[in-house]
Amino acid sequence: MRRKEPEIPEGITGKELDRAVWHQLRTLTKENAEGVAQHLAAAAMLLEDEPDLALDHAQTAVRRAGRVPAAREALGLVLYRRGEFSDALREFRTARRLSGSDHLLPYMVDAERGLGRLERALELASSPEAKRLPEADNIELAIVVSGVRRDLGQPEAALMGLRIPALNKLGRQPWAARLSYAYAEALLATGDEDGAHEWFSKALTLDAQQETDAAERIAELEGVVLEDLLEGEDDIELGDEDLSEDETAATGGDDQQA
Repeated sequence: MRRKEPEIPEGITGKELDRAVWHQLRTLTKENAEGVAQHLAAAAMLLEDEPDLALDHAQTAVRRAGRVPAAREALGLVLYRRGEFSDALREFRTARRLSGSDHLLPYMVDAERGLGRLERALELASSPEAKRLPEADNIELAIVVSGVRRDLGQPEAALMGLRIPALNKLGRQPWAARLSYAYAEALLATGDEDGAHEWFSKALTLDAQQETDAAERIAELEGVVLEDLLEGEDDIELGDEDLSEDETAATGGDDQQA
């Protein structure tokens, strides 16, 4: 008996996918390709707010197109975002084998980190394939490796690993906010709070998509606590309501005179 598939959200057509994914879907029948494309697009759209439903769509795509690398990658990414690192690794490895591409290595290294296999993460990050990654993927890998170094109690190594040419040419690159944020984290791990504040501020400026919590990190460094701010607002409201009777009478008297 065929498992019931999740409904496609209104407005999703599958045309949201890029040309490279559609190229992979050409191995399927036209009807199946269109259906898989819709499930892949739905999984991407729902990932942030409805991860369970995103998982249903990604799993459906894999059931219908298990040998399409993009489908396995999509399922891996959903599992990764859910913290299911072991299953995510399995899907990433399958996608890598099917596609022959190494672009998922940063995610694989981070999944190994998530599983607590830090030495394995470093081994994978230093593989020959990792050294051949294009710039954007190499930067993402450097960010992950810096985190691994911090986990290992090696803050200086975490910092040095991010002192790469890209740090001086951030511009509006897609990775700029994440790299700035990671560098701030590394500085903070060495005890450089001023430097961390500067780089968290850069991350906040560059983070148009709000991928990081740079604003919260800046507030922490400045000693601003959200609860304190809320209490301050309550005090202001109470001050307005808690006027003495004399003050109220005086105000009323002025109004009448006017």
